[in-house]
Amino acid sequence: MGAGWPQPSARRGSTGAPAEDKGKRLVCKRGSGGVVPGGAERGRGRSPPAAYQAQWSWPCAGGSGGAAQRSGDMAIASEDDFQHSSNSTYRTIGSSLQADQEALLEKLLDHPPPGLQRPEDRFYGTYIIFFSLGIGSLLPWNFLVTAKEYWMFKLGNSSSPATGEDPEGSDILNYFESYLAVASTVPSMLCLVANFLLVNRVAVHIRVLASLTVILAIFMVITALVKVDTSSWTRGFFAVTIVCMVILSGASTVFSSSIYGMTGSFPMRNSQALISGGAMGGTVSAVASLVDLAASSDVRDSALAFFLTATIFLVLCMGLYLLLSRLEYARYYMRPVLVARVFSGEEELPQDSPSVPLVASRFSDSHTPPLRPILKKTASLGFCVTYVFFITSLIYPAVCANIESLNKDSGSLWTTKFFIPLTTFLLYNFADLCGRQLTAWIQVPGPNSKALPGFVLLRTCLIPLFVLCNYQPRVHLKTVVFQSDVYPALLSSLLGLSNGYLSTLALLYGPKIVPRELAEATGVVMSFYLCLGLTLGSACSTLLVHLI
Repeated sequence: MGAGWPQPSARRGSTGAPAEDKGKRLVCKRGSGGVVPGGAERGRGRSPPAAYQAQWSWPCAGGSGGAAQRSGDMAIASEDDFQHSSNSTYRTIGSSLQADQEALLEKLLDHPPPGLQRPEDRFYGTYIIFFSLGIGSLLPWNFLVTAKEYWMFKLGNSSSPATGEDPEGSDILNYFESYLAVASTVPSMLCLVANFLLVNRVAVHIRVLASLTVILAIFMVITALVKVDTSSWTRGFFAVTIVCMVILSGASTVFSSSIYGMTGSFPMRNSQALISGGAMGGTVSAVASLVDLAASSDVRDSALAFFLTATIFLVLCMGLYLLLSRLEYARYYMRPVLVARVFSGEEELPQDSPSVPLVASRFSDSHTPPLRPILKKTASLGFCVTYVFFITSLIYPAVCANIESLNKDSGSLWTTKFFIPLTTFLLYNFADLCGRQLTAWIQVPGPNSKALPGFVLLRTCLIPLFVLCNYQPRVHLKTVVFQSDVYPALLSSLLGLSNGYLSTLALLYGPKIVPRELAEATGVVMSFYLCLGLTLGSACSTLLVHLI
């Protein structure tokens, strides 16, 4: 019996359909392409067993991992049983039952063609490509945020790093991280909505390549401005930087959400590789910043090498994505799905179609994926993602990047030049990477567990702890409670570790608890939750900075 075929649990009608669904049966018609492959035995062309035809009771995400998903205290067990479609078209006919919408989420026909077998990911090629694309998805933003010394130099309207005494640039300098965060998150919300609407209208490879091209072009502009003297038009340079950040953020959002949606069709380890790659991008940018600061005495030379590194890596990402479709393992999971439709019992069933009853949901004949059932199914996980990134973006980088060493007056390189790059950027990003990578081996709590939102809410305690560190300048809250440089280092590590682990769990679970046809659309919705958290946190970070 093929892997993942359900067992009978109740007596059915004579047609093999559930009693309440008599008169309607499911047929599969080809949509935009082929089919989504199933388990190994089904791949060899075996027909569904009789027991399968007697009951259609597919687990939430398919395969033998369904039992684990029904338990709130367990993680998803068998990642290879999750196979979805990266591009789908929805064609359904007639049913007004509310149960139809639930059926869409819980049940889906997956009948691969004869002779199709699941290939191996040779030399972990697909895993490495997704990991690299994950680095590239957040690399531009991380490089822009990490280059604090460069922005101080450019926006300080002086020939040396700004001291904050210039009345024209002091406001920009003090709140630059907050401005940058808002400019990067607000357009992302709009682009995510657009990307959701384009899921079935524009092929994913077009969206990925177009967004990568825009990112590369904007980063080349930013790199070219490094050697341009902007001391006479500081505010103009600030405006250009914000505009570039807006465009860059929108393109990066389309790129990352499209890639993330695509990985919903793959086994879960590939989604984990993509998400962990994002954290690696932050770690790479932090290390590159430290190397540039140590190797170069001139801020502009350091920034030029810094931004050129990101530009070269973006070109590499474009090449790796083009290589992805040439891998047999990737092509297997990127195949389109069969399109299901419900018809009345008066229609004649094609003789070669499997006799599998299913109540499908009633959606219009549209290219737009159904939003309501996705939102309903992912509500809890969406809250977790939103709140995790709300707390993170509230603190990082607006608060973290302004926590100074208590021994700054000593004049040592550790307490002046390297303190913020090390304690804020490197430690946070490395801890974030560790947290995300940890999900490759440990997936607890499960998607339905109440412990997951509990741990997420517990991160709220980090806000006052960071405020009580040596944040400068302080206007309203004069008291510094933590009189040691160890505390901001520990808190940054805890912030990154909890962000990486909890957010990755929720993001991994999201596309796996819906049918294969909705995987990519659900990936975009989960990205929207992420962006919503970043937007709210960034907006509130400006208020928090003013309160300090």
